[in-house]
Formats: sequence, structure tokens, C-alpha cells
Amino acid sequence: MAGNQVKTKNPSQKQKSGGGGGGKKKEVKKETGLGLTNKKAENFGEWYSEVVVNSEMIEYYDISGCYILRPWAMSIWESMQAFFDPEIKKLKIKNCYFPLFVSPGVLEKEKEHVEGFAPEVAWVTKSGKTDLDVPIAIRPTSETVMYPYFSKWIRGHRDLPLKLNQWCNVVRWEFSNPTPFIRSREFLWQEGHTAFATKEEADKEVLDILELYRRIYEEYLAIPVIKGKKSELEKFAGGLYTTSVEAFIPNTGRGIQGATSHCLGQNFSKMFDIEFEDENREKAKVWQNSWAYSTRTIGVMVMVHGDDKGLVLPPKVASIQVIVIPVPYKDADTQGILDACSATVNTLVEAGIRAESDLRDNYSPGWKYSHWEMKGVPLRIEIGPKDLANQQVRAVRRDNGAKIDIKSVDSVEEIKKLLGNIQQNLLEVAKQKRDECIQVIHTWDEFVQALGQKKMILAPWCDEEEVEVDVKARTKGETGAAKTLCSPFEQPELPEGTKCFASGKPAKKWSYWGRSY
Repeated sequence: MAGNQVKTKNPSQKQKSGGGGGGKKKEVKKETGLGLTNKKAENFGEWYSEVVVNSEMIEYYDISGCYILRPWAMSIWESMQAFFDPEIKKLKIKNCYFPLFVSPGVLEKEKEHVEGFAPEVAWVTKSGKTDLDVPIAIRPTSETVMYPYFSKWIRGHRDLPLKLNQWCNVVRWEFSNPTPFIRSREFLWQEGHTAFATKEEADKEVLDILELYRRIYEEYLAIPVIKGKKSELEKFAGGLYTTSVEAFIPNTGRGIQGATSHCLGQNFSKMFDIEFEDENREKAKVWQNSWAYSTRTIGVMVMVHGDDKGLVLPPKVASIQVIVIPVPYKDADTQGILDACSATVNTLVEAGIRAESDLRDNYSPGWKYSHWEMKGVPLRIEIGPKDLANQQVRAVRRDNGAKIDIKSVDSVEEIKKLLGNIQQNLLEVAKQKRDECIQVIHTWDEFVQALGQKKMILAPWCDEEEVEVDVKARTKGETGAAKTLCSPFEQPELPEGTKCFASGKPAKKWSYWGRSY
């Protein structure tokens, strides 16, 4: 990642947020009470690095590019998993697990695929102090791990379709700028691998899965995405075609590939001899797909929604949707306020709302406000003497800071409504910001100007690989080269006679272009 890259700090520079409640009050306030030292609009990379640490999402590890995912981050991953896993099971996809290690003979069997991953493959070469006779690779992805066994398990048409998914980690070693969630040497993901008798079945599943990925981003993470097809240059190595959901980070002017669903065609089935006997007892190669999304999704969420106070979490993925904070003044009925806080939490939890109270007495209410704002909790409930007397609570939204007084008897209904409004507002605001960055262009000069303005560019294209290579070469610089992000499935009208912006040849489609992560 060049240009607006996200630089991570040295582990010795990390800051603690004091979320555990231990330690001296003064020391903790000094470290976290003033919030972030970098602003999102001024120094995006340092801002991002601060947010993911101070919000207690990650901790730095002593191996570069590896990060500890703390519970605040893992709970978001689990929320997405809780949605996605039942959905793929509706499609009769079954979970499995394959080993982490890959023999070099198998890995190198599919030449084009291996070349695409070769720089990223990590190898085990020793056992203790003894050199291994044959080095063992650590999976960067699992096509070559799984497909020798597909060949063993698939014999006849009754063995199809074979639909497997695994939740696992992968290791990709080669990169210059490690970034929490966005680019790390080890990350969590799911990877689906399926085999069909016909291309039609494979084509349908590619889009079914892509729609689930859209739903993860838009319905859960409140991030607008564009569904489309990758260019031949950008498709998955060894695949037939690749579809993706593409997000955009307005602050950096960079696109980011959110998740991919690939049709592998028969490339791998030919290489690994995965064939079946059809109803006519004739041999045929299977059609295959692979698809995945990873913990990169969490990084995209931080980048899109976060602000100068820290994280902003969509309610659907927040492990704590509502934090209840007592605000006792001098001579107030402190115990009564604490009891009201506990009762409010119990009422909300019984109604299915993820709520907790912060009753720690060694922090001021103001410090607690900043702490939970840093962690991005969608809704804060304050209860003070006035609220106690009026049998109400004060709700403060994390997304826009709006304050609303709610009668205690109406708290469940009103808070559910507020959480729904926050979820929807986050998506609408993100979409508005994204759309303001989309620039439709027709000429090379317009393209260069829009690229300099950090736009997501929609341009007519002749769909020729050498033209894309030329665009990359002509735009290469310190901030990285421009490339195609995807050709959207929802194509605007392309008037007859429209020319490609880069070559002047007849345009065949509209494509999104820009710099990317």
C-alpha cells in the first residue's frame, strides 16, 4: 500500500485504554482521557493505527504483520459468522477442516495458480535443528490442499454437487506495509470450495454467495458496496472469472476489495483429475467455485465509520449495543441511581438487547463517556438524579451525538427503534460520502484529474488487458497505480459510439477504476 498507507506503530509505542478498571486513575486518564492524538482527515494512517489499538480491538505481536485479535474485534467476526454460517447451510454447504500444511508437489501442480501466490507462500524448512528432507508450505489458500481429495471423493453424478466450507486461518507472508485487519501475515477467513456437474449450477452459486457478501457489508457493517466482475488481469489466478463486492474509503480515495466469489471453471478439475461419470456413463470434468471473506471486513468498517473520537460500531455487530452509565451528583441518591442502572440493563437484556452498565467508581462519568465512545458503542444511556426523579433515561447516539430523553416504561421499544435508526443512518451516511466521490469520466485528461482528486472513477472501457496494463504503467507513482476495481453488474447505458477513455477504441462496458488497498 503506497501513498495514504496505514502505518502501524512499534509495539513499544502502543497505548492502553485502561478498560480493565485496574491501575491508578490519574495514569489511566493521562493515557486515554484526551482521546486520539491524530485526526482522521489529517493523518489517516496514524489515526487508524491509534483507533484499532485504543479501542481494544488489536494488540501488537512481536512478529511483524501478526496481530492479537482481542475480544472486541472477535465479537464482530463472530456476529458475521453467526449470519453467514446458517445462510450457507441453507444452500446445503457443509463445514469441514483441512490441514494447514501443503506438500510442495501438490502446491506446484497448478502452475498459474501457484505463480499468483508464490511470493506470499511461507515454508517450514526445519524440525527443531534438523532440516526437513522436503519443505512444507503453509496454506495461502486451500485449492491445492483440498482438490486432490475432491478427486478421490467424486466418482459419479450422484456425488455431486460437493459443497464444502471451512473457517480457518491462512498465511501470506510477502508484503511491505502490514496493516491490522487490512493486510496481515496471518488472518482469519472462511473459504468455500464447491464442485458441480454443470457450469450453470456453478454460475448460479457464484452470484448467490456474492449476494451474501453484499448483505454482510450493507446489512451488518453498514458499508455500501458495488457488485461486479473483475477484469482478466485482476481475476483469481487460475480461475475462469472472479466476482467481487467493492468498497471505497473516501478519506484515502482508495477502493478496497471486500470479498470475492470465483468461478474456477474446469481449470483445477483438469489439473487434479476431478471427474465424474454422468447419467449416460460418460466421463466429464466437474465445474468448480471458490469464495471467501476475511477479517479484512473489520478494517473496512473501522475506516468507513470511525471518527475523531474512535470507533463507531453498527448496532448489529456491536458486542455491547447499549452502555448504561450512572451520573451521580453531590448529595444525590447514588444507590438509587445505581439500582436504576442495573434495572435498566436487566430490562434491555431480557428484551434481547446487548446491554451492560459501567458502575466503576474510580472513573468519572466524563471519562467513561470518552472510553465507550472510543470503543464505538452505538448508544449510551445516562441516569442521573433528574432522570431518577422523572422516571426516565437519557440516550446519547454514538453516530451523531443526538440526545433523547426516554420514559423508563418505554425504554425497550424506544431503544430498539433507536438502534435500528443508527444502523440505517450509518449506511446512508456512508453511501452519501461514497457517492460524492464517484466521478464519471470519458477522456484520459478527465481520468487523471479525477484520480488526483482521490475519486472512484466510472469510465467507459474497451475491456482489453493491454489497455489496463498501460493505464497502470502511466499512473504508477508514489501513491500507487490505478487499476480496474470491477465492472458493475448494474451497467449504466452505454450510448453507441462511446469510446474507451484510455485507448480511443470502441467501449464495451463501464468499469470502476482507482487506486486500491
